[in-house]
Amino acid sequence: MHYAVIGTGYWGSNHARVAAELAEEGVIDEVVLCDVDESRVTELAESYGVRAATDYAELASLGVDAATVSTPSTTHHEIATTLLRDGVDALVEKPLALDSTEAWDLVSTADEEDRTLAVGHIFRHHPALCELKRRIDRGELGRVKYLATNRFSFRTPRATTGVLYSLAVHDVDISNYLLDDHPEWLFCSTDSIVREGIDETATVVLEYDGATSVINESWQVPVFGKRRDLVVVGSEKSAYIDYLDDTVLELYDSRIVERDGSLNAREEGKQVYETPKTEPLRAEVEEFVAASQGRSTLSAPGSVGAHAVDLLELAERSADRNETLRVESAGSRPARGRVSHE
Repeated sequence: MHYAVIGTGYWGSNHARVAAELAEEGVIDEVVLCDVDESRVTELAESYGVRAATDYAELASLGVDAATVSTPSTTHHEIATTLLRDGVDALVEKPLALDSTEAWDLVSTADEEDRTLAVGHIFRHHPALCELKRRIDRGELGRVKYLATNRFSFRTPRATTGVLYSLAVHDVDISNYLLDDHPEWLFCSTDSIVREGIDETATVVLEYDGATSVINESWQVPVFGKRRDLVVVGSEKSAYIDYLDDTVLELYDSRIVERDGSLNAREEGKQVYETPKTEPLRAEVEEFVAASQGRSTLSAPGSVGAHAVDLLELAERSADRNETLRVESAGSRPARGRVSHE
């Protein structure tokens, strides 16, 4: 397999490293790095001893079979469409697109061309989160009732996309992933004070059938340093993950029990589990390569990324109107939602 990485900025350079490692191990045959910045891509390619290119439209003619797209989100649709039409499988970094129409168009194009389309929802490969998913699926937490996510830091907001598309894109997908469901209702509130039109703080509430997920995102919280964590409350046990510690899952054996007609809180301590150390990005790329070769299925196919973009658009609309939106099912994708006046 000939593999390309398109975009060699901060995150793209990590993709380049992983691709070069896989080539060294014989998992893929050749790597091509592609970027419009010729000096940057040439220097990076030389450091790994791989080929360099500056035009993604020429990659198919160079024999590329599959590629990572790690360019600015505004370019994802154009680049990925070209790749898929040229017979190149694509792993597109999140968000899949900044518009749901473009996101679902990529899904349709992949289907039409019989190509593999994956989206970089990397937390589906986070070791502790994967362990939590296994325990939820086998009923260890009982009925999941509540999820709470916090991603806080203090930094200048980006000039292009706010916290919804930069951070919440992870957490709406994580909620869907853990619950194996899509929400029925959505409410969102955002603040855009530092940069006009760029949300630097957002709270998203997703209401599922029997469960609520509350997502808090902000680039304007200086009191925690960098905080990224998740709490999942079940009827039998609860869980805590610090995303900055990839391998640790905490389970709390706490529940409300009824005895002799009265309710009591029972707390029986916690257990700390450490999962095997794996790099989420490498696991993501390895799975994509295997799926491209027909040896595996995808944890995050293009439809997963498109569903996430749908929910982000609904979140924007909810924030604009200060209204709760109902998420209605429409075949393989949610509808755009409607305003509830209840």
